[in-house]
Amino acid sequence: MSSRILIAEDEARIASFIEKGLRANGFTTTVVEDGDAALAQVVAGEFDLVVLDLGLPKRDGFAVLQAMRRAHVQIPVVILTARDTVHDTVAGLEGGADDYMTKPFRFEELLARVRLRLRSADRAPEVTVLRHGDLSLDLRTRRAEIPGGMVDLTAREFSLLELFLRHPRQVLSREQMLSHVWGYDFDPGSNVVDVYVRTLRRKIGQDRIVTVRGMGYRLD
Repeated sequence: MSSRILIAEDEARIASFIEKGLRANGFTTTVVEDGDAALAQVVAGEFDLVVLDLGLPKRDGFAVLQAMRRAHVQIPVVILTARDTVHDTVAGLEGGADDYMTKPFRFEELLARVRLRLRSADRAPEVTVLRHGDLSLDLRTRRAEIPGGMVDLTAREFSLLELFLRHPRQVLSREQMLSHVWGYDFDPGSNVVDVYVRTLRRKIGQDRIVTVRGMGYRLD
């Protein structure tokens, strides 16, 4: 059975462009034009992924996303927006989005990201707790534990720490981290990875993540 995708986009030209492309690639699609309709559709539980515009009328994409996650709707969400600042990007991802694309975009890139997110959603977790030394990460509660106690993490901090724990003692480049954690081509000049690494260090210990000059970071 084909995957079912909800397209929440109020610009008819863009919605039609996405819908035609996805249908041509075997997906079943539904289009809605405002945030209230989008939320009603996803809560009904009939979709496998949402392509969500942030600038929706009635209820914007941020509000839809927050309401989805509060209702424990965990299907993947790919955000579309004309906003291209780091602030809006991080806000959308912290709000629970899985991926982010800035208009204008090529359909081939959107298709690749949709397929990636659907594969990730279908993949069962290999383990429930990742461990390295005295550091552990519970994949169910999304909390880390160190000798000093439990550590609460944001969604992106959790994903980044999970990547480190799945590749202990391996040097990870910024490009690898952007690809695996954020899932899209971020501005190479952005320091978002460095910002998140600093935040993780404050929470789990300054010495656990080592900077490898000119290469990236490594979990020791």
